[in-house]
Amino acid sequence: MELLMDAHFWVGLAFIVFLAVLVVAGVHRFAWKALGDAGDKVRAQLAEAEGLRAEAQALLEQIKVQKAQSEKLAAELLANAKDEAERLRVEAQAKLAEQIERRGQLAERRIATAEAQAAAEVKAAAADLATEMAEDVLKTRIVGAKSDPLIDQAIGQLSSKLQ
Repeated sequence: MELLMDAHFWVGLAFIVFLAVLVVAGVHRFAWKALGDAGDKVRAQLAEAEGLRAEAQALLEQIKVQKAQSEKLAAELLANAKDEAERLRVEAQAKLAEQIERRGQLAERRIATAEAQAAAEVKAAAADLATEMAEDVLKTRIVGAKSDPLIDQAIGQLSSKLQ
């Protein structure tokens, strides 16, 4: 009977009775259900996280593909721009050479025209000078002689032709 007087005994017995009441009330089923529900929530969150990870991985792969395509397109654009620049440079050089050639020909034509004009002016000046000299010679002959044998002969021929 000493056992009935011991406080530890009564605490232990109360604990066993408490557990029996919990088992009879079905509390263990609620606890297992709560644990199962929590486990299901964790599993659902893990599945959702796995789905998000897969989606993120797919987006990453898509971005990598787009990046590669963009880099390829940029390289093509750069190559096309270089080709276009080279073509324009060659075309500009050809046009410049053609323009230089045309200007050279124009300058040669102007020089030839100037030479021809100068030659014509020299000839005209020479003809004027020759005319002046002939005029001076004739004046000198006419002043020095009252009759010039050539003029007399020409007059004689005129008079014979007129009759």
